[in-house]
Amino acid sequence: MRDLGILQNNRFALRRDGLSGSSVSGLPLIVVLGATATGKTAVGIQLAERVGGEIISADSSAVYRGLDIGSAKPTPEEQRRVRFHLIDVAAPDEVFTAAKFRDLALRAIADIHARGKRALIVGGTGLYLRVLLHGFSLAPPPADPEVRARWKAELERIGAPALHERLQPIDPDAAARIHPNDAMRITRALEVYEMTGVPISHWQQHAESELPALKIGLTMPREQLYTRIDQRVDQMIEAGMLQEVQTLLQKGYNPESPALKGLGYRHLIGYIQGRVDWNEAVRLWKRDTRRFAKRQSTWFRKEPSVHWIDASQGSEHTAQLIYALLMEQGGFNNAEGN
Repeated sequence: MRDLGILQNNRFALRRDGLSGSSVSGLPLIVVLGATATGKTAVGIQLAERVGGEIISADSSAVYRGLDIGSAKPTPEEQRRVRFHLIDVAAPDEVFTAAKFRDLALRAIADIHARGKRALIVGGTGLYLRVLLHGFSLAPPPADPEVRARWKAELERIGAPALHERLQPIDPDAAARIHPNDAMRITRALEVYEMTGVPISHWQQHAESELPALKIGLTMPREQLYTRIDQRVDQMIEAGMLQEVQTLLQKGYNPESPALKGLGYRHLIGYIQGRVDWNEAVRLWKRDTRRFAKRQSTWFRKEPSVHWIDASQGSEHTAQLIYALLMEQGGFNNAEGN
C-alpha cells in the first residue's frame, strides 16, 4: 500500500514558528519511523543527503557503546555519508531513559538547526519518539510485560508498603496520593519511572507544546518483512554477533545489564550460558524479533498524523517518494546533493 494520495491530500504546514521546548529555529522535524527491518536507516540516509540533513537516531539499542551489530547501527561508511547523533552515548550497564533521550535529542536538534541543517529523526523506539514529539502531554506509556513482571516479583518479595517507601523519593507527589497498601498503583508508578525516567505525576500534570514534525511511516507486506527479519538475523550472525556478545561479557558487563536484555543479545547469552542450543537460540531470536515488529506496528498505528508509505520497493525508491512529496509541498529549498 502506497498512501501517496493521503500524503498529498493531508498537507503538512512545513513553515511553522519555532520548536517549543528548545532553542531551534522554525524548521520542522522530518521523522522516519516504522517496525524493525523496514529499511529506516537506509531511507533516512538517502533523504538526509537530498535535503542537507543530519540524523538523530531514535533507537534504544544504538545508544549503547559496543552494541554495533545487534543494534543494526549505521556502519562507519554510512556515518561518513551523513552525520548521526545519539549513537554510542551510553555504557551497556547504564539505564538510558526516554527522558534522557528527549533531553539529548532536543540539544542535537538545536545544534543541527543552528548550523543550517535539517534534523531528521529516524528510528523505531516508539516511546522515544512519543516523548520527544509530544513531551509529557499524553498519558504515560502502556506497561512493558518484562518491567511489570519484575515489579510484581518485587512486590511479592517485600510487600506494598516497602515499595511505597521506594516510590517516595522518586515521586513524592504520587506517593502522597497513593495509599501504602495500593499495590497496583504503586507498581504502576514505579514501572513508569523505570521505563521513562519521568515520574508518573509529571505525566499526569505536565503539558507541553508538541514539536512540529512531518511523520513518515514505512511499511511493507508482513511476509516480506518477516523474511527480511530472518535474513537480517542471519547477516548479523555472519558479521560476528556472537563475538560481539562474548566481548561485552568479557569486559565484565552483567548479562542483566539493560543493553544486554535486547533482541539477539539475550538470546545469544542464553546459548553462551548453555541454557539453549545454537539452533534454538537463533529460532527464538527470529521469532521474538517478528513479535517485536508486530508490537511496533501496533504502537505506531496509534501515533497521530503518520503518513504511511510502502517501502517494499527499496530504500532509493522510498526516499524519492518522500523527497518528491516534500518538494511538492514547497517546504524545502535545498537542491538534491547539497
